[in-house]
Amino acid sequence: MEQIIIHVDMDAFFAAVEIRDDPALRGKPLIIGALPHERGVVATCSYEARKYGVHSAMNIKEAYRLCPNGIYMHPNFEKYKAVSVRLHEIWNSYASALEAVAFDEAYLDVRERAGDFNGAREIAQEIKRRTRSELGLSCSVGVAYSKTAAKTASEEKKPDGYFELPTPEDFVRLIIDRDVRVLYTVGAQTAGRLHAAGIRTVRDVRERREDVVRILGKQGQWITRLAFGIDDRRVTPYRPQDAKSIGREVTFQKDVDNFELLKDVLLLLALCVEDRAKRIGLHGKGVSLKLTYADMKGITRSRSTPPCDRAVTIYEHAVSMLERVEKRPVRLIGTGIYNLSGEEERQLSFDDILEEAVRAREAELQRLLAGLQTRYHLDFAGHLPQIVRTDTLHKTIEYMRKHA
Repeated sequence: MEQIIIHVDMDAFFAAVEIRDDPALRGKPLIIGALPHERGVVATCSYEARKYGVHSAMNIKEAYRLCPNGIYMHPNFEKYKAVSVRLHEIWNSYASALEAVAFDEAYLDVRERAGDFNGAREIAQEIKRRTRSELGLSCSVGVAYSKTAAKTASEEKKPDGYFELPTPEDFVRLIIDRDVRVLYTVGAQTAGRLHAAGIRTVRDVRERREDVVRILGKQGQWITRLAFGIDDRRVTPYRPQDAKSIGREVTFQKDVDNFELLKDVLLLLALCVEDRAKRIGLHGKGVSLKLTYADMKGITRSRSTPPCDRAVTIYEHAVSMLERVEKRPVRLIGTGIYNLSGEEERQLSFDDILEEAVRAREAELQRLLAGLQTRYHLDFAGHLPQIVRTDTLHKTIEYMRKHA
């Protein structure tokens, strides 16, 4: 057996952290995300809220319609990130390889530490025990021979569950009469195409393999393999340098038709991109601009650049592209860098080498920040480490929108 994989998935993570820190919330329908009067979606919700039909990624207005008496809160990402760091310390202590999916979810290859499924079972129970005793939270854990089976197992007994699928035969027996959406990568659109052809269950996929491949092509080949329990993907640790792009975007609470405000927002977003790029030691060779208009029509613009990881440069290219798009109310704006590579691959430009060019770039940033301070009466330059945090960034931009 090449891999023994544990999939750990925290139970309603954001909501669970808030309930842990405020026991008065326990037993109540708690919805973390946008507030009912705002634009946005549900990030997660407690199991009490899920009884009303609320779920992650649901439009917040629909969540409020279903659960008007729920408790609505903005997420505190810095707090969740700190808890996530401690979770990863626990998980890493058992894994020869760990592939994080999100703050609250990961695949662990535990074959070396566990030896066999009995050992993996002990590790899984130890992870559950430590998660509760050290962090006051619960998690659901699946143990299996593959990534798909491990994730399926972790979902089987939620919340606070444990399940195992040691062999492909066990996996197939569990899912064979379930809807095709149980198979990894089959979403609503793909399922709709299969349903239209009369292929509704995993059993149907197995019996009509040629039809599945004809309808879905390469994805169909993958799905038919899964229907037979075949998934040889490895647990692959995430490496920041493998990212394809670094970006940041924001959705406004009300549509913005003031393009001077949009330029100011781009400067803050560019600062966030620079902060992320520096922390992981990457630069891009292209800058992108993303817009969603009030009618939900989205556009993207991009241009190749010399090696780029500085906020001022990102901002200047993004603004240049913004000036060339149609001027009408905007719902969302974002910018980023792409075609990434590490510092060791970077060829220094004159702007990197000449001291006066470095000073000029810093002076330009200070000039731009001073302009923001004049317009919005906030000390941007003195609070940059706070502003690039997700929760503070959104509050700052909303303040700017109201006072533009």
